[in-house]
Amino acid sequence: MKRIVVGTRKSPLALTQTEWVMEQLQKHHPDLEIGMEKIVTKGDRILDVTLSKVGGKGLFIKEIEQAMYDRTVDFAVHSLKDMPTEMPEGLMLVAITHREDPRDVVITRDGRGFSDLPTGARVGTSSLRRAAQLTNARPDLEIVSVRGNINTRLKKLEELELDAIVLAAAGLERMGWADKISERLPTDLCIPAVGQGALAIQCRSEDKEIRELLSVLDDANTRIIVQAERTLLGKLNGGCQIPIGAFAEFVDGGELQLTGIVGTPDGRTLLRESARGADAVSLGHAVADRLIEQGAGEILAKVREELNS
Repeated sequence: MKRIVVGTRKSPLALTQTEWVMEQLQKHHPDLEIGMEKIVTKGDRILDVTLSKVGGKGLFIKEIEQAMYDRTVDFAVHSLKDMPTEMPEGLMLVAITHREDPRDVVITRDGRGFSDLPTGARVGTSSLRRAAQLTNARPDLEIVSVRGNINTRLKKLEELELDAIVLAAAGLERMGWADKISERLPTDLCIPAVGQGALAIQCRSEDKEIRELLSVLDDANTRIIVQAERTLLGKLNGGCQIPIGAFAEFVDGGELQLTGIVGTPDGRTLLRESARGADAVSLGHAVADRLIEQGAGEILAKVREELNS
């Protein structure tokens, strides 16, 4: 196989991530020629409402998956946090790359950290997960919905005269903008999105040759970690627009620790559960079950009802 085509979103971050994957592939397969197909997704087209109001799962990937079905592209690069837990028939996650810093970060206009924000500070984010946790820690904050790619959101910090915006560390690092970060939020304050910081490489299940080419990019430890997080998300029937967070990591002795949160968007209720175990899937189910026992199902049902109204 001499030439394959990758599908990607058009955003600067998506292109940077895809170009990185292409470079890594060509290190392993020097003779391989890789073309790129830039695709606009529903999540990219609708920017005047919050992601949670757009609704549905896979807002940033469905059109790219269709291109794989149509055979205009051979594989795709996604941010793993954008991917639903259920894979469409005929497609598979062939590789999950080494996870970068999974944390959320605060960027402020004057460089101050989260705890130093003034009372009533205006904080920009489109994420219900971030809003729930940040207002739980600081009920005085005013959350302002901010959509768009990283460049757009950074501009809105100034244009909307916000005190801070909250973004994923990994995206800023991949763009070479880590120097803009005012503070990396610890996970005891803000649990990240499921899979945040890892890239997902997807292809058609039947394409054995392409699967073999792409499999060199799979990071075994990251795959285990995100399996725990994605199992929890699947059990709670959540997507990236719902206030659910999960963070798994290896701790002493190689055991896996998973922490999950479910909250109300206003931050008044925030459920948090942690557990340790050896098996990622069992651990994901266990933490999800504990959250459900605390009332996570009722919270999520109410959030979905409000979003659909």
